[in-house]
Amino acid sequence: MFLAAALAGLAGPALAQQTADQCTALRDVVIDAAAVTSARVVAAADTLPAYCEVRATARPAVSIEVRLPMEAWNGKYYQSGCGGFCGVLGRADASGGWVNAMRPGLERGYATATSDSGHHALGVTDGGWALGNPHAERDWGWRSIGETHRVAQAMIGAFYGGASEQAIFQGCSTGGRMAHMAAQRYPEMFDGIISGAPALDYTGLVGTKMSWLIQANTAPDGSQVLGPDEAARIGEAVLAQCDAADGAEDGAIADPRACEVDYSALGLSNQQMDTLMKWREGPRNAAGDQLYPGGIPEGSEPFWWLWLTGNAEGGGKLVNAFAGDFGRYMAFDTDPGPAWTPMDFDFETDPARMSTSAGFYNSDNPDLTAFREAGGKMIVWHGWADAIVTPYKTVDWYEKASAAAGGEDALKENVALFMVPGLDHCGILPGPGGINAAALDPMTPLEAWLNDGTAPTSILAGQ
Repeated sequence: MFLAAALAGLAGPALAQQTADQCTALRDVVIDAAAVTSARVVAAADTLPAYCEVRATARPAVSIEVRLPMEAWNGKYYQSGCGGFCGVLGRADASGGWVNAMRPGLERGYATATSDSGHHALGVTDGGWALGNPHAERDWGWRSIGETHRVAQAMIGAFYGGASEQAIFQGCSTGGRMAHMAAQRYPEMFDGIISGAPALDYTGLVGTKMSWLIQANTAPDGSQVLGPDEAARIGEAVLAQCDAADGAEDGAIADPRACEVDYSALGLSNQQMDTLMKWREGPRNAAGDQLYPGGIPEGSEPFWWLWLTGNAEGGGKLVNAFAGDFGRYMAFDTDPGPAWTPMDFDFETDPARMSTSAGFYNSDNPDLTAFREAGGKMIVWHGWADAIVTPYKTVDWYEKASAAAGGEDALKENVALFMVPGLDHCGILPGPGGINAAALDPMTPLEAWLNDGTAPTSILAGQ
């Protein structure tokens, strides 16, 4: 697949150890429309080998980090996405997990890289950087993916003397959106792609659907209709009535589409029931047209505190933070600014007012022809208990991608979908039996698929 044109030859795996001087010399590498700002050796620690850490900026403002193994490079490249609105370089690697982190690649001898997606922010729910800044919106939407790859390949060439022979991209949530964007805009750049809980349609998800959830849960007096106490009661009823629908009482709902719940014994008020039904259904306009596929799945209730209702200590309720800054600064053709709130969203007119950003951000095009023709392989995974990025959208995309490919059997030659019962968004919080991101390993089956043609059958760790 694609190799940077400026780099000649292939670097073989398991090269001799690189020196500290070779690492620091990368500070002087000249790259078009980019500049190296630092290069240093980071000692081996925990499961990570010693590596050369390079920081660089691709114009106008994409901050990039590249990590190059000091020895035993496997000749390959691994790039990771970022979560939320990004803006914090290397945030995922600070957690010790693998989602949106360089860790899985570096542990296996890959040269790795990530970026802040083109802006600096105070946190991943901070969207103020986008106010009147279309260049930053473009970079967050798609351009930072290619720029990170370009700068990383220049560093690989300068450090090892040749280009990588294989490239993998991994991301979840916004990183999953980036994964699909990579397959669409850069179909020959990555041989393998891992996409988790992809926020494919940001204007539909964060603009329309999240505003719907917030409006539905806000009483006329401004109070919250459903809180953590109601979430607990609803979750207990759902589990009691739906757990065994798949033939096994294991604390997880295999497919919420098969779940029918009677809430009559819970003592919910009419207003609370109305909110719950709107959450389950998803956004509609006044004519009853579905504006986004599906709502909040049954079985996700244990995670509502983080995303939807908050908890007794005042934590969580991140949907409000994401929807607020997205609408103020990122969503509309003309930014309304800090006075806007999700309560201002108009389901009749506002979806059409996000057309420009939809072109920058959204990666839900089901046509993967170019990626498939290039021989690319993609693993897509999503938790059935995801309360913020609905799994129904991923299923909808997969069904449309199957149709575009000429049938599911044809799509399966390049794309494998895994829907995980009981799993929270990106596996952040532990679900039934402790299921979370640490229980998953999509990297091993992707490597087998790429290297010996064995199609994946599971992404559970150790299987």
